[in-house]
Amino acid sequence: MINRRVGIIGAGSVGASAAYSLAITGACNEIILYDIVTDVAIGKAIDLEQSTNFSPSGTIVKAATTPSEMKDCDIVVITAGVPRTGEMTREDLLLINAKIMKEVVTDIQKNSPNALIICVSNPLDVMTYVCHKITGWERNRIVGMAGALDSSRMAYQISQKLGFGRSQTRAMVIGDHGENMIPVPSLSSVGGVPLTELLTKEQLEDIVDKTKQGGAKIVQHLGTSAYYAPGRGVAVMVEAILNDSKIMIPSSCMLDGEYNHSDVTVGVPAIIGRNGVEKIIEMELDSDLQNKFNTSVQTIQKGISVLKQNNFFN
Repeated sequence: MINRRVGIIGAGSVGASAAYSLAITGACNEIILYDIVTDVAIGKAIDLEQSTNFSPSGTIVKAATTPSEMKDCDIVVITAGVPRTGEMTREDLLLINAKIMKEVVTDIQKNSPNALIICVSNPLDVMTYVCHKITGWERNRIVGMAGALDSSRMAYQISQKLGFGRSQTRAMVIGDHGENMIPVPSLSSVGGVPLTELLTKEQLEDIVDKTKQGGAKIVQHLGTSAYYAPGRGVAVMVEAILNDSKIMIPSSCMLDGEYNHSDVTVGVPAIIGRNGVEKIIEMELDSDLQNKFNTSVQTIQKGISVLKQNNFFN
């Protein structure tokens, strides 16, 4: 990966926040923003590049006015999609965003055939599955960003309870990026000390509940979904790939027998490096966690089934 060129499709709040994080840290040489609203991509690209005057490497930020201008990217981040409106059913939203995803991914195949894809569009796990099925690429090349965000939300709740060790907190969240996500206190720690040694059962249960409601809480106050934390989660994954960091990040990965599931994308601990998903870490889950994980997988499979019933993949 010589170019260190990153494409971001969708220049909304999450895409722009990811671009800003990457530009300020100097993680890549070039960022290309594309949005269906061209002026948004152009305006934000100018603003972002002006911000890089004080960054380590003076990252170039460009706007693409057509998908064909996003050529030869090493990584493409997809944040494109529409939010659910009042008259829309979950099935409607799923089909609309899957159609958008199909168009976007087809363009990526054409213009950046050697890229890795980080999917951020919702419903996250099902959209990541769509990326896999449309491209037919090796499963390591496509990964969904959810665990990095959900784990950071859990880490925030832990720090709120403890009041110390903020930078030493390591939280673990697996499963779907939705109502059946699984924050796992027994696999979380602060400074290497298991969380179960630091907090009571009641406190841990409260952390789990608040982590699962983390996104809704922000919407309650802002009237819109979060963007700084998701943007930073994207940037961390991009940096891990470009720098071949091989760090463990819970991510939505295509399973092929791991955790007794196949042909489904779901959040699991994964080693992220130059090749994308370098390795899926298969933890031994107790019966309670395995049951929760199975429920989480079933939620994702229901979304996939909706697409299949509508002949989406034909």
